[in-house]
Amino acid sequence: MEDALLRIAGWMPALLQATVITAKLTVISVSVALVLGFFLAIGKISSNPLISKPASAYVFLFRGTPLLIQLLFIYYVLPELFPVFDLKDPLMAAYVAFSLNVAAYLAEIIRAAIQSIDKGQMEAARSLGLTHGQAMRLVIIPQSYRRMIPPICNEFVMVLKDTSIVAIISLPDLAFKTSQIAATKSSQLVYLPAAAIYLVLTAGFTILFNWLEKKFSLYE
Repeated sequence: MEDALLRIAGWMPALLQATVITAKLTVISVSVALVLGFFLAIGKISSNPLISKPASAYVFLFRGTPLLIQLLFIYYVLPELFPVFDLKDPLMAAYVAFSLNVAAYLAEIIRAAIQSIDKGQMEAARSLGLTHGQAMRLVIIPQSYRRMIPPICNEFVMVLKDTSIVAIISLPDLAFKTSQIAATKSSQLVYLPAAAIYLVLTAGFTILFNWLEKKFSLYE
């Protein structure tokens, strides 16, 4: 038992360094996806088919295909088709793949939240002389964003766990480093601290999001 604890302690610096990559990938990807997802959501509910159709097609494409396939396509296939898009850095490829994928899911969350606001709110805002854009910015969106918090938080935690797939392109995240240590040290004990780190990350972000939900969510 003592020997096992010593080995685990020796692996921790490498695991924690890899954890930073996992956390950065999650936070940055979701942040970028929030911005892109917002514009996609607005596009989907637009009355202009030249805007709504492409936005809907984007969401359908990225929700309808596996994230793993999208990651492999961006890292391996896209450079063959268009050399200018050769993302030699696996971390950058992961940022792009996760941001584009998560944006499609967040777009649906944001769209649903916006459309859940009673239509009378828009009518009342327009009757006061506000344009459609002003009504959305000043009345509808400030009410809807509070309803987005719980599902966006759930999506964030899902992305955190899904980052483990980047090991397939040899990105040294927590999952890749764990497998590497298990192979080189011929010991499966490394999966114990790795699982514990994922649990700590998930628990930490869940506590934060629960606090945000209690602070900002609307209860009707």
